[in-house]
Amino acid sequence: MGALKDKNVVVVGGSRGVGRIIVEAAIAEGACVLAVARGQEALAQLSREVPEAATLVCDATEEGAPAVVFAALQPDVLVVCAGAIPPSTPVQEQSWIEFSVNWEADVKASFLFCKAALLQPLAPGALVILISSGAGLGGSPISGGYAGSKRMQMFLAGYTQKESDRLALGLRFLALAPGGIMPDTGVGDAAVAGYSRYLGISASDFVRRRADPPSPEDVARAVIGFADASRTADGAAFVVTGSGVAPLR
Repeated sequence: MGALKDKNVVVVGGSRGVGRIIVEAAIAEGACVLAVARGQEALAQLSREVPEAATLVCDATEEGAPAVVFAALQPDVLVVCAGAIPPSTPVQEQSWIEFSVNWEADVKASFLFCKAALLQPLAPGALVILISSGAGLGGSPISGGYAGSKRMQMFLAGYTQKESDRLALGLRFLALAPGGIMPDTGVGDAAVAGYSRYLGISASDFVRRRADPPSPEDVARAVIGFADASRTADGAAFVVTGSGVAPLR
């Protein structure tokens, strides 16, 4: 325990998957943690299993969500990893609603919370981390607008960092992109099922073909590393693999 001792950490999308692992890692580092999600049942399960975490039921895509969250706990570290499960069918079989689901969820939540961090603003030294995806670099042909939405999160981190610098707010914004599909997460399991079906191979064969994929624990370690105020990082977007973290140039 130590890197985040007495720091306030808010994890939007913290009830399951990568978000939950980040919640647990931040608690282990001594942080006061608030897990935010719209699913009451998943948050209740988190409360039972990780009683050290405070919870808040809130839809991160609602315009007023940041004000509600910041009133509950003013973050020193804000992690936004809420998002929707993307489609897993060829683009011609998707409706526009399916194609754009991650723009209306992942990007909208990131936009609202980054905007609020700048306008409120959060205290100097606060860190905002958007959990993106390696799909934003290499594409994801059966996932509709998912890859584009994840790339937009990277752009958004860069845009808001420039605004923080221009306005001398002293905030830090960055996007962290897991560099591979992570089974045992909602998005990861959907991707494994969708791509193995699309390619006509077994799920286990598809997973074996992935090179150096990160685990949710790798992502959580990267978040803790960036949140440690004693460390510095050059850049607004980073990729995390099983081998570590590297900046995107």
